[in-house]
This record gives sequence, structure tokens and C-alpha cells, in this order.
Amino acid sequence: MRIAFLGPRGTYSEEAALRHASQASQLVPCGSIAAVIGAVEGGAADQAVVPIENSLEGAVTHTTDLLIHSTHLLIRREIVLPIHHCLLVQPGFALPLVRVVYSHPQALAQCRGYIAEHLPEAEPLASLSTAGAVKDMGSSTRPAAAITSRRAAEIFGAKIFARNIEDAANNKTRFVVLAPDDAEPTGRDKTSICFDFTEDAAGILHGTLGELAGRGINMLKIESRPDRRSLGRYIFLVDIEGHREDAVVTEALRGVQKRAALFRVLGSYPRPGDQDGSQDSS
Repeated sequence: MRIAFLGPRGTYSEEAALRHASQASQLVPCGSIAAVIGAVEGGAADQAVVPIENSLEGAVTHTTDLLIHSTHLLIRREIVLPIHHCLLVQPGFALPLVRVVYSHPQALAQCRGYIAEHLPEAEPLASLSTAGAVKDMGSSTRPAAAITSRRAAEIFGAKIFARNIEDAANNKTRFVVLAPDDAEPTGRDKTSICFDFTEDAAGILHGTLGELAGRGINMLKIESRPDRRSLGRYIFLVDIEGHREDAVVTEALRGVQKRAALFRVLGSYPRPGDQDGSQDSS
């Protein structure tokens, strides 16, 4: 099994990939989420691990947009990873002297309060990944810091200045495993779908969601993304309880499809258990 992930080594995506398949024959680091998906589509990997949602910052929109518009890979599993950020500082510099702090935009946003309080003179600059932030710090011509994972600090031999600097203790990221096929029914599943409408009309979304409610299907999440065709038009993404092969879910999805213009099942997969979200990755 070859697993593609958002690299380089030391990212939280790598941690999720290791949790998903610790015995994988090969982990394939990629430079972008699109490249991670492309690795599976092009045959360089069997499955892809990508972030899709954070408990503080919400949806990873690049991932959701690719699922809607650009790939036919399906969600096979989800992994919920606790995220605990560490602060690294260039050797020889005290914290008040730091003038730039590097990290992935999501990590910078998740540590916004800490940066404002402890690094008020530092300019936040985006890195391609939290692991890449360590290299960016090392090559900076200005006194620099990096926000990264404990694993990245260990890989690069960097000294940790502060731990657990995220603004909320319950910071978690949901990753999904993408593959050509989704998962078989387990009896404790969820299904992700997306849909839109040709025309806007009063009650059209309410009526469509009624296909679920009328059959007693619990909706776990709903969000929307611009449809890329016109301003003010949206594609809805919905997670529901149950597997697409469950008779009642199959019937409900047919009802939703009849009401929608675009309709796609993004995958059916097991709901995460305690093993997917309880381990500390600080």
C-alpha cells in the first residue's frame, strides 16, 4: 500500500497517514493537496490522505473544491487528529527580537492569539507546510520563528521553545482517506454528498433536506461552496448518518438526486471511533 500525503515529512498530514496505515510500504510526500490527489489518479499511490476540516478554522476549502469539481476519488475513511502546535525560534534570539514567524496559513490562524500576545512585532508569513516552516525559519535573513509539529522539530533536530500554543485546547483536524473505491458497510457509517440546483426557489433546500428528515436520517453537517459559475449560486455539501447501500439511505439519495441539478456521492465510510480521535500528537 502506497499512501500519498501533503508533505514534506513532519507534517500533520504525515501523522494522519501513519495513523491510517503505519505499515504502508511507501509514504509519498506531495507539495500540494492537488498533487496528493493526482498521485493516486496517476498511479503513483494507492490512497491519498488530505485535510478537510479543522475545529477552529472550519473547512479546508481547497480539498472540498477538488472533491466537488476535479476528482472522482471517494472518501474511504476519516481520521480525527488532535493538533498541538510548537514554537521554534532561531538559535541566539530572544522572543521579543523575532520579526517574522513562518507556518502554514491554517496553523498561523489557529495560533492567532498566541502570536498577537507573544510575537506582536513578528510578521506572519505563509509556508507551504508546517514542516516547511522549519526550513523557512532556518534560511530567514530576519530573526525568525516557526510554528510546527513536535514531529517536525524532532526530524529537523530543532529545539522547541514553547508547546501547545494553539488558541484552543480542543484543536483537531479531520483528514480523509481518498481512494478509487469507498468503504464497505460496517453498521456505523456516514455518507458525504454534494448537490446544487438549476434555479433558486423558496423552500427548495428545505424540501430537498426533507428527503432525509422524512426518512429519519440524521444530518451530521451542512456547508456550502460557490458553484464557480455565477455569483450567489452555491453547491451544498452534506454529511449524513448511514451507508449509501443502506436501503433507507439509497431511497433518500434518489429523492435528493431527483430534486438537484448536480448530485454526487463523495463516499460512504465508517464514522470515527475513539481510536481515531483520542491520541495526543503534541
